[in-house]
Amino acid sequence: MNKVVKDAEEAIRGIQSGMTLMLGGFGLCGIPEKCIAALANKPEIKDLTCISNNAGVDDFGLGFLLQNHQIKKMISSYVGENDEFERQMLSGELEVELTPQGTLAEKCRAGGAGIPAFFTPTGYGTEIAEGKEVREYNGKKYILEESLTSDFSIVKAWKGDTKGNLIFKATARNFNPIMAMAGKITIAEVEHLVEPGELDPNEIHTPGIYVHRIFEGKDYEKRIEQRTVRS
Repeated sequence: MNKVVKDAEEAIRGIQSGMTLMLGGFGLCGIPEKCIAALANKPEIKDLTCISNNAGVDDFGLGFLLQNHQIKKMISSYVGENDEFERQMLSGELEVELTPQGTLAEKCRAGGAGIPAFFTPTGYGTEIAEGKEVREYNGKKYILEESLTSDFSIVKAWKGDTKGNLIFKATARNFNPIMAMAGKITIAEVEHLVEPGELDPNEIHTPGIYVHRIFEGKDYEKRIEQRTVRS
């Protein structure tokens, strides 16, 4: 099976309005910026449910899709530096399901592992627990959280081979590997695409069995949300 596609435009084929997408990354680190930009160039794709730790910034990443009003619902843990995200959430234009960061990660991991739900103490006694089953284990209260899956998972890796094996670098090893497991179709954009056998098997974070499409992106910006330097 040939998993290599030419570019982001070819990679996102089949994504339609109303679908659920998982998008890897943390802040602006490790986000699939090429695929997000390709989606932003197709404003006819709308009413998306996007699962992502946060929503980037106003003029980059998922901020582009928010500006285009392509996102109907965000499942995330952090509003972040995105003023438009905040505005749409407070005005009721955007449905937002805020989830504790660790819970969000486990919901994605569990979905990829085929586990439908799990109990966690995080959020008990807060608004997070409203309407959820509560059980007590060893004298401590836990709430039931359902796992997450998606129609498409879109991730960004440092290196990948043509079979879809992926290596993530540094902070990009956050939501990317677990989201790669949880999509019906997983798209990987990589900085360096190599031939099979060139990656050390001991360093592979996501086996190619989880990846359906892969391409090498060019000219990544690698922005930082708030750059702080010494005077």
